[in-house]
Amino acid sequence: MEKSLVTLEKGTSCSAWNYCGQRLATGSDDGSLAIFDSRDPASSSSLTCSSKFRVHEASIVKVVWVPPEYGDAVACIFTDGTIALWEEVVEDSLDAQPLQWKLCKSFKSNTTKVLDIQFGLSLRSLKMVAAYSDGNVKIYELLDCLELKNWQLQAEFQNVSESVSTFSKALCLSASISWNPQRGESQGSSFVLGFNSDTPQLNSSKVWEFDQAHQRWLPVAEMALPGDKGDQVNAVTWAPNIGRPYEVIAVATQRGIAIWHLGLDPDPDGRLSAERVALLSSHEGEVWQMEWDMSGMTLATTGSDGVVRLWQSNLNGVWHEQAAFEPTP
Repeated sequence: MEKSLVTLEKGTSCSAWNYCGQRLATGSDDGSLAIFDSRDPASSSSLTCSSKFRVHEASIVKVVWVPPEYGDAVACIFTDGTIALWEEVVEDSLDAQPLQWKLCKSFKSNTTKVLDIQFGLSLRSLKMVAAYSDGNVKIYELLDCLELKNWQLQAEFQNVSESVSTFSKALCLSASISWNPQRGESQGSSFVLGFNSDTPQLNSSKVWEFDQAHQRWLPVAEMALPGDKGDQVNAVTWAPNIGRPYEVIAVATQRGIAIWHLGLDPDPDGRLSAERVALLSSHEGEVWQMEWDMSGMTLATTGSDGVVRLWQSNLNGVWHEQAAFEPTP
């Protein structure tokens, strides 16, 4: 028998699940951030609201948990283009005090809006990549692992294969970012990014990797067939790798959900091979969100049809729909 974990209030616009702490963060149209915790830390059978407070005047469009290695913190994206980073702390007091949330850092832009942000770990540092409505990408790096307020801009570029190309008048409606979820310190930072914009060169999903020797970010692969490079991208997600000799990345466009295999060994020019191995198209309408399970074997997708679908590959490498969950009336 199905059981509801939590009932969200009207006006809730986004949510993010913290797997490590079994916690849920939600954002609302009125700028309120709510945190839900499990009554039993060993189980997520029921969630109760432990904190709710207004963090901004504008609506929250996305919440993202900071990696647990850096404490209990969330980043919020607002409709006015602001990013705000909030951290849960214990106030210094002799009396037992409940946990409090404090504002650590605010990133503001007067001319463009933030469309998506994601955090990535690499070489004992925390990085945040942000995609903006003009097609620009900014990489921020945390300077002090104990202070979530100390960030610096590490790089800024556009999501194009040719670094000499610039598109100053691009209009982007949305963007999707997914870091390589690897945890090996010997590996460099990398992420995949795609745009939904009016500029075809920006749209196609590209894998960016940090070149340690030259201290710069380089595009090392493109997740699109030659005739599809201008397709607007709605979502991307990078699968965890538990031993495959290649990476797996899912990309959602109007054509469907493309499953890509990304090679691990670069060619002499530093490029990685990319092969589309499947195109999944059971959803009616656009796919807005995708997420892999912790093993990287099952892909969950949802979109405008309101259906959650689970996908898996069989032993022969053929992808199929494993299950579908219809919305309740």
